[in-house]
Amino acid sequence: MAQEDPTAQGSGGPLAGLLVADFSRVLAGPYATMLLADLGAEVIKVESPQGDETRTWMPPTRDETSTYYLGINRGKRSIALDLRDEADVALAKELARRADILIENLRPGGMAKYGLDYASVSADNPGLVYASISGFGSTGGGHVPGYDLMVQAVSGLMSLTGAPDGPPFRAGISIFDVMAGKDALIGILAALRHRDATGRGQHVELSLLASAMSGMVNQSSAYAAGGVVPTRMGNAHPSVVPYEPLPTADNDLIVAAANDGQFRKLCGVLGMPELADDPRFLRNADRTEHRDELKPILVEALAAKGADEWFDLLVDAGVPAGPINSVAGGFAIAERFGLDPVVPVGEGDRAVPTTRNPIRFSETPVTYELPPPELDEHGAELRKWLASDA
Repeated sequence: MAQEDPTAQGSGGPLAGLLVADFSRVLAGPYATMLLADLGAEVIKVESPQGDETRTWMPPTRDETSTYYLGINRGKRSIALDLRDEADVALAKELARRADILIENLRPGGMAKYGLDYASVSADNPGLVYASISGFGSTGGGHVPGYDLMVQAVSGLMSLTGAPDGPPFRAGISIFDVMAGKDALIGILAALRHRDATGRGQHVELSLLASAMSGMVNQSSAYAAGGVVPTRMGNAHPSVVPYEPLPTADNDLIVAAANDGQFRKLCGVLGMPELADDPRFLRNADRTEHRDELKPILVEALAAKGADEWFDLLVDAGVPAGPINSVAGGFAIAERFGLDPVVPVGEGDRAVPTTRNPIRFSETPVTYELPPPELDEHGAELRKWLASDA
């Protein structure tokens, strides 16, 4: 008799019933698999005996556990497998055989050393959707380690971030890891749709650099379609004015009047409606050309009130604007707007406050059941299940 499936206790989310073999580590892959878990998939996190590196990335911590790790690993079960051990490789192969989805982010070719590459595992599991995430692709860049900071540098993003006369800066988060994780999720869902129609899985490949080139959107298009190499402009926008932070009586305020109608409303709230009819500022192209003349006029008017007061006045008038908050302030405003940004996962001493999944469903809500697992927390039961008859 087969051992009872320890993963068959899942929620009724939109991906309920799907089994994910998560051979990824650090950020892009674990973020993607956490989102799959949020949507109801059963995720088995395969770790080395040393564990995912993010377990050691601290401070900050919560109860001596890295908050970095906690932020991207809820909803999973952990099993520690040593892929240098023949018996553990056999268990890994069995997991791949039973899985609907496999995600890995070893350096390209790394899974082949263990017979866990797509060609090998799909021979026994032709319906498997197998997602590989690398830093620079599996061809010419396959030998290059894939870390977000490297991709921010080589993609050109850092050349766009910072003051015009200052050094380049990285973004405040590992933005291309996050983009690649979301791109992986999109690719996996599309491949599952294809599998529903044909019964066949496929290999989904992603790289941080490819996500970067796509994710830089207008800046990428400036070069690809216009032959223009964008440069740093601080917080200003190359194509829209005003679209930047402006000083007020106390703090800076983002003003993003992205079209002529919004600029007219801005001028009305500031008490100078005639400014919208000034030939220098009539159209966005005019404002872009005369940005150095417009900015001091707006700054003088905004000096009459503080950022929070202007925020309410401007958004009530339909003008995009907002104060520059700390992360704490960001959570506070999400609470103010009813987004409930923090949700607990787990119970009792294991309960962990985490950031809510951004998607809301009318029929199959996101669920938060399993807290981020301890290393090999579910190893014993998963080993029994994998060693049993499927």
